[in-house]
Amino acid sequence: MAFPRRPALLLTVLLTLGSLTAANTATAATTGPDPIPSLTSAAHPLRTTEPTGPTADLRPLGRMIGGAKVVGLGEATHSSHEFFANKHRVLRYLVEEKGFTAFALEANWSSGLRIDDYVVHGKGDIRKIMREEFQDAYRLWNTREYLDLIEWMRTYNAQHARKIHFVGNDAAYAGPEPFDRVADYVRAHHPALLPRLTELYRAQRPVPGVGVGDAMQGLLKRPLAERRAMAADARTALDLLAGQRADGDRREFELALQHARAISQVAGMYAFDFGDPKGVADGMRYRDEVMAANTAWWHERTGAKVLLSAHNAHVSYVSDDPGSYPRMQGAFLRDRLGRGYVNVRLTFDRGAFNALDDKGRTRVVTLDPARPGSNEHTLDRVPHRDYALDMRTAPAPARKWLEEARLTRNIGTSYPEPERMTALASSYDILIHLHRVREAGLLAP
Repeated sequence: MAFPRRPALLLTVLLTLGSLTAANTATAATTGPDPIPSLTSAAHPLRTTEPTGPTADLRPLGRMIGGAKVVGLGEATHSSHEFFANKHRVLRYLVEEKGFTAFALEANWSSGLRIDDYVVHGKGDIRKIMREEFQDAYRLWNTREYLDLIEWMRTYNAQHARKIHFVGNDAAYAGPEPFDRVADYVRAHHPALLPRLTELYRAQRPVPGVGVGDAMQGLLKRPLAERRAMAADARTALDLLAGQRADGDRREFELALQHARAISQVAGMYAFDFGDPKGVADGMRYRDEVMAANTAWWHERTGAKVLLSAHNAHVSYVSDDPGSYPRMQGAFLRDRLGRGYVNVRLTFDRGAFNALDDKGRTRVVTLDPARPGSNEHTLDRVPHRDYALDMRTAPAPARKWLEEARLTRNIGTSYPEPERMTALASSYDILIHLHRVREAGLLAP
């Protein structure tokens, strides 16, 4: 994902696939035999993307995932029904058949805390929580599909002793929850430190009555020097807490430290100059590193296997836009987890999705079938409507085709969006191709 030419929204800065440089519109020459027969022999048809009903057709996908501890499951648009429903279905399969116990979303850490309180303890009104947390470009997450996924997690937890958790791994906003949890821990275990932390956090703690979207926009409008001072204060607070001895339960201390780290991550995100191309690239690299660190921290602290939901670009190993996105979350996770991290690319031939226009308004975009010469056009010629494919073990003709770069859709929160040159097998382990998608069901704001 990259920075747009004329950012109107903070989350357009943070979430939108765009470019500061012209997209490469050349197509790679396809050489060798027709890849369709070998792609077909390696493809495993999927019965549906809907989360209800039998999941036996996902067993080949389970074998592809193997013993991975974190699975990055992508999406080619940020708001299509089939992509979100498929994540629900894959989560259900991984929880029930492979022992996964966490779902991590490209959403703020504090949003994750509120949603996790609901899925584990039944705390709050989930529709209200989603409406309040999924604002600005995150509004594309405020959908019927994610509501169904979260409610399924809550139902599962109400019926099982082993709980599954919801994790937000992003860093665009820090709500009151991490501030309160840090303060509660310090008050109970290191009370002499509380006045100093309160002062350090004073300028960045959320103002009551100001919504998430307005708060993010307000932070971005502050002078750069002020934002950098806030980041320095948040780092100081984190260092002060990290310098304390764990008093009592070590896990409680580590969790409080992670909340302080999340606050510092958000402040650090606003310390970049998004009016400068280098500042954009540095900020986007920082963001992907933060998302990877938060996901890996959850796995390493809890031992949980994690299904990570993000855009295709974020779960990948190689950036399609290195000028604006130097390094992706998937590359950081592979460095940290090795073969414990596996990623899945989603593609589609045609259909609809929700997107934001240049004024930040939501609209439905419908695309015709993929153009000849693109990755999606060839993938849709495989005689399965929807299917999964392990690109690491594909037959030689298919593997050769998958290793060649050609135009591919990478659609973020805004549209229009340039297609980018992507060599699928270089950036991803597994592919799921869908014939058609439709827009996700947005809930009332």
